[in-house]
Amino acid sequence: MAKPLKPSGSVMTQTPSEVLRFRWLDAMLPDVPFDGWTEATAARAAKQAGLSEGEQALAAPNGVPDLIDAFFDRAGQAAREALADQDISALKTPARVKAGVLAWLAALEPNREAVRRAAVRGLLPWGAASAVQRTWRIADMVWDEAGDTSEDYNRYSKRGLLAAVIPPIIMYWLDQPSDEQLDTYIDRRLSLASGIGRNLGRIAKPLLDVLPVSRPNGSTKA
Repeated sequence: MAKPLKPSGSVMTQTPSEVLRFRWLDAMLPDVPFDGWTEATAARAAKQAGLSEGEQALAAPNGVPDLIDAFFDRAGQAAREALADQDISALKTPARVKAGVLAWLAALEPNREAVRRAAVRGLLPWGAASAVQRTWRIADMVWDEAGDTSEDYNRYSKRGLLAAVIPPIIMYWLDQPSDEQLDTYIDRRLSLASGIGRNLGRIAKPLLDVLPVSRPNGSTKA
């Protein structure tokens, strides 16, 4: 049976919509492994959680996709909290990135079947536009916790490359490999992404130096 994820922060720090969203999510999670992330499952959970139509609209205006986002975002927050309890500062960057990915997977472990159902519905980038944003947020969390503070094109290329390997890592993890097998697979995927990134940097940086590109502060370089 799926288990509620640890709430992201205390209730006191959550907005009213977040409180309602996580209440709805926690009521829904036990049924997701059996019935999937469907509108019918969400409707039953909303009734069980005692949410009115207005509260449902406030909690998840886009319906099920918002609840899936909340599910993965909360796992991301749990991963941040787990990493905060570790000392990864002495690790090299690839090891810190790997630690972030593993912490996120560990946060999802109690709800593996809910993850499988989300993958079927559209966790993969080619499944839906919202899934692209979802994997980007995961990659952003991992790189933030790895200590990346870059603000140039490197910031976006790093996150884009990691976001591209998250779906295959998830699909491999869903098959319940051994810890050793998972470690080897993640190492291989991250190494591949790193190699692509080095080649991308040699090509992209000269182009970004001469083309008008958006900067994080909203300015452009002409």
